[in-house]
Amino acid sequence: MALIENFERMIREGKDSALLRFGLGQEYLRQGAHEAAAEHFNAAVTLDPAYSAAWKLLGKAREAGGDDAGARAAWSAGLSAAQARGDKQAVREMQVFLKRLEKRVGDSDQTSGG
Repeated sequence: MALIENFERMIREGKDSALLRFGLGQEYLRQGAHEAAAEHFNAAVTLDPAYSAAWKLLGKAREAGGDDAGARAAWSAGLSAAQARGDKQAVREMQVFLKRLEKRVGDSDQTSGG
């Protein structure tokens, strides 16, 4: 897709930013390329650890790609970032995502023999 090509070119040209990585991650997520999406959302939160929307979609990409532990980790980190920023909507959304994930997969990562 032309949009992805344009974003990738901008990164190669040294115009990398959290917002650019977020946009690129969104496009990959729309196309179902969960691993590529997660890579760019991860780059976004590396560039801006307070970017709660990127944390939220990083969790979505990881969950869609079958990485429940990665989704949990992203949403937990995103929850902390959103709380620190006072981003109440992102806090509520990530709390819901975490609850749904726990309901679906249980608490097997935190208990042994469960």
